[in-house]
Amino acid sequence: MSDSLLYVVSTPIGNLGDMTPRAVEVLRRVDVIAAEDTRHSRRLMNHFGIDTPLIPCHDFNERQQAQSIIQRMRQGESVALISDAGTPLISDPGFFLVRSVREAGFAVVPVPGSCAFVAALSVSGLPTDRFFFEGFLPAKGAARRKRLESLATFPATWGVYESPHRIMDLMADLIAVIGPERYIAVAREITKTFETVLVGSVSEVLAMMQADSNQQRGEFVVLIEGYKEVATDVIEPQVSKMLVRLMAELPIKKAAAVVADLTGVRKKELYELGMKIRSGH
Repeated sequence: MSDSLLYVVSTPIGNLGDMTPRAVEVLRRVDVIAAEDTRHSRRLMNHFGIDTPLIPCHDFNERQQAQSIIQRMRQGESVALISDAGTPLISDPGFFLVRSVREAGFAVVPVPGSCAFVAALSVSGLPTDRFFFEGFLPAKGAARRKRLESLATFPATWGVYESPHRIMDLMADLIAVIGPERYIAVAREITKTFETVLVGSVSEVLAMMQADSNQQRGEFVVLIEGYKEVATDVIEPQVSKMLVRLMAELPIKKAAAVVADLTGVRKKELYELGMKIRSGH
């Protein structure tokens, strides 16, 4: 290619039929492909008959590689960025490279395609007018639960990626933090042979997964319904808002106790309201 451009190219997340003709054309015509894992991506390149040179660009070398890529572009080369699967930068490396290339004065061009989060969202049955992508939650239990507590009162659909090693821990944490009744969708192995999408309340989906160990295997997108405001004739709206705000930082019991001390409303009533808010009812 004559122009020095950085192409951000999406690749399939499972089904090779999702590779777009434009993606194949771009990957064949650029001077070099920056890949998250060159060994993994070489198999994809071989499948589509793409012999463009691959260079590694991952979490551990991205800053150094960015300078090398910019130097190539200054010499007139075009570069494509790919991740192991799906759209680069979406819980994958590439942010620093894209920002650096733009700051160096070069254009960055998207070549869109597969994205596990968007694919799962489209079939989840959850509202899509507003949504939030959290990416991967912290691996350690206490940190994960704390982050879930801050997301529990988010008023729109939100979702995370999860591995097979932690999926059941995440489900248990969802029961504890947002309650058993909130509607969720657990999408497994999207576009792959054993793709499944389980939907229902947290407790219903957990029961399905416990009943079939196969539903605990693979790569997961977990989507959660946003919480709904709880109408109450007993507690003033400003008190409810105070409770919601504190619940983003504290466990329900502690938040209810603090609001009770400040307002004089009974702690039991505040706790019950907090549980309703967390469950989305």
